[in-house]
Amino acid sequence: MNAGRGPVTRLPSHLCAQALHYLLFAYRGGQLLRRRPTLGSHRWPAFGNPGDGIALTIDDGPHPTWTPPMLDLLDAHGVRATFFLIGDRVREHPELARRVLAAGHLIGNHSMTHPQPFAALPRPMLRAEIDRTQREIEDATGITPRLFRAPGGNWSPAVLRTTADSGLTPVDWTVNPSDWRSPGVERITRTLSRTRPGQIILCHDGGGDRSQTLAALTAVIPRLIGQGLRFVTVAEDR
Repeated sequence: MNAGRGPVTRLPSHLCAQALHYLLFAYRGGQLLRRRPTLGSHRWPAFGNPGDGIALTIDDGPHPTWTPPMLDLLDAHGVRATFFLIGDRVREHPELARRVLAAGHLIGNHSMTHPQPFAALPRPMLRAEIDRTQREIEDATGITPRLFRAPGGNWSPAVLRTTADSGLTPVDWTVNPSDWRSPGVERITRTLSRTRPGQIILCHDGGGDRSQTLAALTAVIPRLIGQGLRFVTVAEDR
């Protein structure tokens, strides 16, 4: 009943998803001000990592142009990262997914097709996006991912429930240089250089020209190591 209050207006799902996206954007920004970012759980995204290590995450691959030099750069500095792979890209380049794993990196699920806004999808489509990617990664590498990152960090209660139902831990980030926009090497470098212990870094090896990302990481990785920071993979258990 809604007596005396007039009809109830329900926002379309894509507008609700967009509103949640902006709320999370503000929450994510607040994580930069915290001494320790939120570690998360199976019911809430991890914005930080336990301990003093910093976790470099690489999204949207694998890509035949950008993933190999990214792997070479990380290997040159002994850095292990967490690659959130897109199922369609794994299907196209299973050999690159295997190379990521063979290099000692951790692989996570980043959906099958990277639809946006992800949170606007109905539950069956959310489940399909996650489960199909699990199968593609399993078929290509033989391992079963335990981490999931929503495309664009677009979380919602439905996305989080679906992630948990799939047995995955949701992972967000703390440090975002917006490298996917190609804002310039200097800007990416400046943002990455502010990384502090326990934070999760977001970068990309797919979705466009990632030459600026590679150039920035080439400068920043040895700088952060020189400051005594240690690179680790994202913690799988929360």
